[in-house]
Amino acid sequence: MSAQRKQGHPGRSKAKPPVADAAASSPHGDYTVQGRGIRTLPKVSLHDHLDGGVRPATVLELARAAGVELPADDLGSLTVWFSTESENRSLVEYLKRFDLVVAVMQTADQLRRIAREFVEDLVADGVVYAEVRWAPEQHVAGGLSLDEAVAAVQAGIDEAEAAAERAGASIRVGQLVSAMRHTERSLEIAELAVRHRGRGVVGFDIAGPEDGFSPARLREAFDYLAAHFFPVTVHAGEAAGLDSIRSALLDGRALRLGHGVRLAEDLELIARSDDTASVQMGEVATWVRDREIVLELAVTSNVQTEAFAQWGTELADHPFDLLYQLGFAVTVNVDNRTMSATSLTRELSQLVETFDYDLADLEAFQLNAAAGAFLSVEEREELIEIIAEGFAD
Repeated sequence: MSAQRKQGHPGRSKAKPPVADAAASSPHGDYTVQGRGIRTLPKVSLHDHLDGGVRPATVLELARAAGVELPADDLGSLTVWFSTESENRSLVEYLKRFDLVVAVMQTADQLRRIAREFVEDLVADGVVYAEVRWAPEQHVAGGLSLDEAVAAVQAGIDEAEAAAERAGASIRVGQLVSAMRHTERSLEIAELAVRHRGRGVVGFDIAGPEDGFSPARLREAFDYLAAHFFPVTVHAGEAAGLDSIRSALLDGRALRLGHGVRLAEDLELIARSDDTASVQMGEVATWVRDREIVLELAVTSNVQTEAFAQWGTELADHPFDLLYQLGFAVTVNVDNRTMSATSLTRELSQLVETFDYDLADLEAFQLNAAAGAFLSVEEREELIEIIAEGFAD
């Protein structure tokens, strides 16, 4: 199997030089490619953590009201703290940033507000479909039941979707209910997810520390979900390698892989020329590619957690482009908007700058995401039409 860099593809025109505005490095900036602003292009966000995307201003306000200790006393300092403290950390260290945020997500009012603002930020990012993932078991310390927590988040989503429609925008957001892989509540959370099918929840995920906590530990929950034909995505191939991915596929019956960047460990470089690399794929990589199992890649987050350290530390070292050129169903995601100080617009702009992608490439990433969305065939076809029309305008 050969992979070519974009410049070497026969029959494909080289992208026009991308142009960034002064705020392109900001999650709120824009980026122009081939005369089109990325922010206004229709996008799909499949890997977007609710607790990783809370506005710093909201954290500040809610923490003060609840008497939660803050690491910084003003908005600017707190915003910097979230992003800089996430740099060059192991996944376990990276996840410690979430303790503060989770502390202000313990009441129905807090959850509803945060979910509403989360969707508002998606709309501002040009997202037309999103799946927001979160772990209800982390949000019951204030006395909420699991069902009440899910209902509160859905109320916030519904409010924001209705407001967007009134403003002339269109967005649809589903919940991915996550079980924490290091606790013993996975079956209970799987039952919760199925219970809320048709009431906002579209799929199931497992989150938390990956290394040492194989999906196989949660096999009972995955069996239950399979028996109820409930869609599953699994965090795998971020902080652990091929064994974790294999378990996600076999034990979890994963339809998508959360991150999955270390799937590249199953690719062996056979030969290289100027623009072409010959690669031998192992059985796991072959299965993932041939089944079109979606990879929920999040490059900025992967840089921060050094998820691809064996290949390098810079974005240019990330195997995203190799996986794309080999025909994997790659998608672009933010992971955690606040912790990574990013947006889907910014993630796409970083990839354009690094790998010289053009509008056709950006559209391909969105179409991959739409095809992997946990929706009916008819709904996916409708989403694909929205994307195609948006890129054609």
